[in-house]
Amino acid sequence: MSAFAIILLIILGLLLLLIEFAVIPGVTIAGIGGFILLGGSVFIAFKEYGPGVGYLTLAFVLIASPLIIYYFFKSKAGKKMVLESSIDSRVENINGEKIKVGDTGKTIGRLAPSGKVKVNGEIVEAQSTGSFIDHNTEIRILKILTNRIIVEPVNK
Repeated sequence: MSAFAIILLIILGLLLLLIEFAVIPGVTIAGIGGFILLGGSVFIAFKEYGPGVGYLTLAFVLIASPLIIYYFFKSKAGKKMVLESSIDSRVENINGEKIKVGDTGKTIGRLAPSGKVKVNGEIVEAQSTGSFIDHNTEIRILKILTNRIIVEPVNK
């Protein structure tokens, strides 16, 4: 087998690995095929040309594979695939002075089983005791946690 075939196997293997990382996430045929082609190219280099060319091919594959993937994701096309935004929001704590256990309020949306409620003019995250509570239903606070409250519907 010629050196052209070994180079072709390396190029196809690297292409399949790029497809694996960029297009088809997870372990798929493309990734497995890429590793097989790269391994096959190293095997053929050892078998046909001896240890000198074999180790040179192995070193090239082990260095080139991570570098090509790294530079692909640093390129313009690769940056479109990477999420670069950061989350700078935070969870608001419930004001214990305004909202107390036993207070009543109304649901803003449906609690299924969690959602937003309005109690004493404050809109907070709430969770029902397990059942769904419809929109605009009067509720009573059972328990206050750090960032949400546990509520139940008021039975009239």
